[in-house]
Amino acid sequence: MDKLILIDGNSLSFRAFYALPLLQNKAGIHTNAIYGFVRLLEKVLKEEQPTHFLVAFDAGKTTFRHADYAEYKGGRQKTPTELSEQFPYIRQLLSTYAIKTYELDNYEADDIIGTLSREADEAGMETIIISGDRDLTQLASDNVTIYYTKKGVTDVDHYTPAFIAEKYQGLEPKQIIDMKGLMGDASDNIPGVAGVGEKTAIKLLNQFGSVEAVYEDIDAVSGKKLKEKLLASKEDALMSKKLATIHRESPIEVSLADTRLPESYDETEKIALFKELEFRQMLDEVDSIPSEEAPSKTFEISTDLRTIDFEQLDEATVHIEVAGANYLKDDLLKFGIYDGVQYVVSSIEDLTAHQPAINWLSNVNTSIITYDAKKLYTAMKRLGIDLQNVTFDAMLASYLIDPSQTIDDVHSVVSRFKNTHVQEDVTIYGKGKSYKVPEDSVLNAHIASILDAIAISKPEMTETLESHQQLDLLTELELPLARILSEMEFTGIYTDRETLQVMESDIQQRLDQLIENIHEQAGETFNLNSPKQLGVILFEKLELPVIKKTKTGYSTAVDVLEKLHGQHPIIENILTYRTLSKLQSTYVEGLQKVIWDDKRIHTRFNQTLAQTGRLSSVDPNLQNIPIRLEEGRQIRKAFKSSHEDYVILAADYSQIELRVLAHITGDPTLQKAFINNEDVHTTTAMKVFNVEADEVTSLMRRQAKAVNFGIVYGISDYGLSQSLGITRKEAQQFIDDYLAHFPGVKTYMETIVQDAKQQGYVETLLHRRRYIPDITSRNFNKRGFAERTAMNSPIQGSAADIIKKAMVDFHEAVQVTDFKAELLLQVHDELIFEVPKDEVERFSQFVEDIMVNALELDVPLSVESEYGPTWYDAK
Repeated sequence: MDKLILIDGNSLSFRAFYALPLLQNKAGIHTNAIYGFVRLLEKVLKEEQPTHFLVAFDAGKTTFRHADYAEYKGGRQKTPTELSEQFPYIRQLLSTYAIKTYELDNYEADDIIGTLSREADEAGMETIIISGDRDLTQLASDNVTIYYTKKGVTDVDHYTPAFIAEKYQGLEPKQIIDMKGLMGDASDNIPGVAGVGEKTAIKLLNQFGSVEAVYEDIDAVSGKKLKEKLLASKEDALMSKKLATIHRESPIEVSLADTRLPESYDETEKIALFKELEFRQMLDEVDSIPSEEAPSKTFEISTDLRTIDFEQLDEATVHIEVAGANYLKDDLLKFGIYDGVQYVVSSIEDLTAHQPAINWLSNVNTSIITYDAKKLYTAMKRLGIDLQNVTFDAMLASYLIDPSQTIDDVHSVVSRFKNTHVQEDVTIYGKGKSYKVPEDSVLNAHIASILDAIAISKPEMTETLESHQQLDLLTELELPLARILSEMEFTGIYTDRETLQVMESDIQQRLDQLIENIHEQAGETFNLNSPKQLGVILFEKLELPVIKKTKTGYSTAVDVLEKLHGQHPIIENILTYRTLSKLQSTYVEGLQKVIWDDKRIHTRFNQTLAQTGRLSSVDPNLQNIPIRLEEGRQIRKAFKSSHEDYVILAADYSQIELRVLAHITGDPTLQKAFINNEDVHTTTAMKVFNVEADEVTSLMRRQAKAVNFGIVYGISDYGLSQSLGITRKEAQQFIDDYLAHFPGVKTYMETIVQDAKQQGYVETLLHRRRYIPDITSRNFNKRGFAERTAMNSPIQGSAADIIKKAMVDFHEAVQVTDFKAELLLQVHDELIFEVPKDEVERFSQFVEDIMVNALELDVPLSVESEYGPTWYDAK
């Protein structure tokens, strides 16, 4: 039997947006609403197996209902830009599923759904309508069920005529509009009858049947006051019913036949979108991701390194193949080299036994071309080979040319160039449980194809980098940095397991005490980690107000508990328990699992992930240790100097992004604040609030700080309102006042957008590019996000470039000193060193001088360094 699914696209997008925390992909696109939407799609397609599908959207803010009542839906807050920017992707997502979308000028999505559901009902077709808008429940019939999403997109009530009769004491679906006529609807700004609520409306309808019947027999209404209310609001009641009535004869140009789903569709576009949005879980759930077939090419491959005359070799392409992503410890499989004539793929044992190859790799005068220099440096270090002179890295070059391109493996980079033949890693190795190292013939051919592709793509990449003024960025910054990061990864940071164990015991004692206190406050023992049991305690036994329900009971999510803060002492204890429990499992216990036999943690730095140029780290992510809580900061006590005669020293840039903002914008007030060493947040507060320095309160300074950093990160009124706990109107006023007092910043924001529109990209101070294709999009939401990206990318990217340059400058400068200090970590704007105690004073000054002079700006850079026996003490 045919089955039609009709979705209210706007309603479900809003539900998904507010149900999930703000998520972003590496391009900075918010993805929470898209992700929630796709999870719903997958669920519906799997469980309902529809034959027909349509998603209806509102065409605009004005509809035919505004002619009857200009204030219809008035007072609604403007859609957050973080949601607006996701609508085009939701539409694109639906297209990849071959699901029809439709909108109609002057009508709402409800009217489209109402018209189609009527046609389907008349045809006897089973129909399911999915929406977070209760208005649509008026459409319920024997063939039409409304799935009303109460919270989020999965907590659903099924509105059938029987359900409506039970919920509304005998009312029929068609009487929902009469109920709205009497009680109104605040969400749509429908007035109804002042003073009449749901209970009274249902009572009247059970007696009279409709709004019109109430007024036709008004004398039969019991209660003088109620009768007066009804008479005073008669016009509003009749108008409200009309406003709430879905138009089921809308002039739509889409038929039921148009909504039929194809029996099958090409998933290529869907997979590409999942990759772009970084929906890794969704990709894992795709039954089979088609491999992009690389054109075949046969290589003559030697396995004997003696066929190459290393003494006469000036330049060659080199590759080392590793069995897995962690080149610090995964098996090294093969070594490959291409001298321009022949491809040689040897075993690792043969490489380490062949002295001419080792000498060549260690020679500063040879030129080595590769893919992923950092991996190559590390692998060679593992083999005891002092690799010297990598002059080109295809992965880094690709990243600089266009950082928006996803880099998964060699194929993902070189397949953009003609005549390359590299297959995806998943094709060679499989994935998950099916992963295995292939036989030598397959592996050797794969490595030869990699060598060939790197050699083919290098000239074109080099030409592009030169034309973009980026060749120095590769050769003078990113390539030297790759070697530095390799050394840092290989060295690792000493981590004291005993400190973590003591911390684990202390936190467990606190957790045990919290559990005891919570049980005492609850009046009984229960499983605190069971949301179901906790919900019963909070909302039934303690009778706290229910904020949100799920299919399995009451929601006890953090956002729910935070709304209950102050209503009962148990809430604060539960929130503390949750925080400490996560800290315990993720970090205190988690870090113990990744300490190597050398008593160090060896994280890996990702050099080609963030489009701004920032570094990130994995296995483990040491840049993500929570430091807002004291318990989180305490974790840094486990990171110690490896010897009692050494200390940990942290050198940290102070407000580097705001200083870059002052330099790039040329704003005189901002520049003056930094040149005169003023507190920039106090200066901002003085300007925005029009007060003197001694009148700036801590709240004023906090709000000014949020706006200062918000400007850097392209904050919206919604984002600022969330961080400060104020209304969006107040947040927008704050932003407007800021820009009025910092005209240089305002001019920059306008100018950089125009530059991006003309060029298609923005640049950092060192010519790192970020392409912004949507800057000229006709779609308002995409264009708005692109404009914010254009504003903040040069600032964030320049700050990232500065600390990278400081690392390279330090590495060069320290070579000609007698310092024994080692650089261990880079965390955001901070460099972490291990330094002998007798060097620390000299070394602090040495490092600070290098960092403040990394790049000359119109305002001074500022660096603060501190040291102690642990990373914690150095902060």
